[in-house]
This record gives sequence, structure tokens and C-alpha cells, in this order.
Amino acid sequence: MIVTKLLHTRMRVSDLDQTIRFYTNVLGLEVVERKTSPRGSQLAFLKVPNSDELIELTSFPPSGPVKVQEDLVHLAFQVENLDDTIASLTAKGVKITDGPTQTSSGSRFIFIDAPDGYEIELIERPHGVTIV
Repeated sequence: MIVTKLLHTRMRVSDLDQTIRFYTNVLGLEVVERKTSPRGSQLAFLKVPNSDELIELTSFPPSGPVKVQEDLVHLAFQVENLDDTIASLTAKGVKITDGPTQTSSGSRFIFIDAPDGYEIELIERPHGVTIV
């Protein structure tokens, strides 16, 4: 067996509505579907611009609050212009937790925190560079 495509990544969150607001208002993702799973989890699927993969957010209050350990997992998104991104985040009151940092390839990146402590990496790549 060989897999053919990444479809989505699931992340459990404490407050689904708060997390959806973060991903839509701060990062510009789009909610493409919301539903309740057969076991009662609340689900939301988010579309990332220029990507086929989705992010699935799930909230299941009986499991208790989400506690994300530092440096355990993060999502990385490409941005067109890091300086403009920083200005937009600052205007929205979003704190930059690390960076900006420049790599040897010329990419620049910052980190911010999503609700529950999930780290978000925002990367500006020079034209032609595909990996940080």
C-alpha cells in the first residue's frame, strides 16, 4: 500500500468557536464544513488558500481541556510578505512569540500561538525556494 494524498490533519481544541475565529480572522482560512460526529464531537473543516489539504478541528468537552506541550506540534503556512504579515498581526493584537528569523536559504519566519497553545509558523520564502 502507498498513500496517494494527504487529506486533512485533525487537531483537538478546547473551544471550537474561539479557534475557528482565530483561523478565519487572523489567518484567513475558510470553514468549508461543520458537523457533529457519531460520538458527539463537534467538527469543523478549514480550507487553506492554495492547498488541497484541510485542517479538521474537533471539540469533545468530555475529554477535558486541551493541553498542548511546548514544541510538540505546529502548523506552517507560507505568506507572501512577512513584514506585511507582522503589521497585520500587530494590528489584530496577535503576539509574535519567536522571530523574525532568517534561514541560510533566505526564508524568513515567525511563530505565533493559536488557542490552546498550538504554534503557528508563518514563512516568507524567496522565489524558487521550497523548503525552509
